[in-house]
Amino acid sequence: MDDRDTRTDVDEFVLAVQESAAAYMRGDMDRYLDLISYARGFTLMGPFGGPATRHEDRAPAVRASAGFFQDGEARLESVEVHHWDDTLVLAVIERQHGRVGGLPDRDCSLRVTQVFRRVNGRWVLVHRHADPLVPTIDLEQLTALSAGTGGQVVAD
Repeated sequence: MDDRDTRTDVDEFVLAVQESAAAYMRGDMDRYLDLISYARGFTLMGPFGGPATRHEDRAPAVRASAGFFQDGEARLESVEVHHWDDTLVLAVIERQHGRVGGLPDRDCSLRVTQVFRRVNGRWVLVHRHADPLVPTIDLEQLTALSAGTGGQVVAD
């Protein structure tokens, strides 16, 4: 595959990642899983914080979350695309909204870094890190979050 073919392949895959984010926010996990494959040993640092989790087969958990996400939309704002050999790193803002966890429609935008590797000609997701810190926060808010107080400053 020459450089032009590789760039086209990466560009097409980035469009598939865009479509997968929209499917996820609609709760269409079958379509999402048509577009995104997970590597065995996939690691997730999810937007709710806590320790990273490792998954040998992520698909069942993704399918089980279908009812949690409803009527949403998503578009990717590319920050950076890094590609070399069989590795692809996407740094994006997922600009999205929807009904999540039974709550009314709201902004659910995330900062996301995803690492893919090519296995048998297909990009598979190796690692995903997502956080809700799309808006800038100040040092007080950061230290409150780090202290586990949910972003609320606690007086001494």
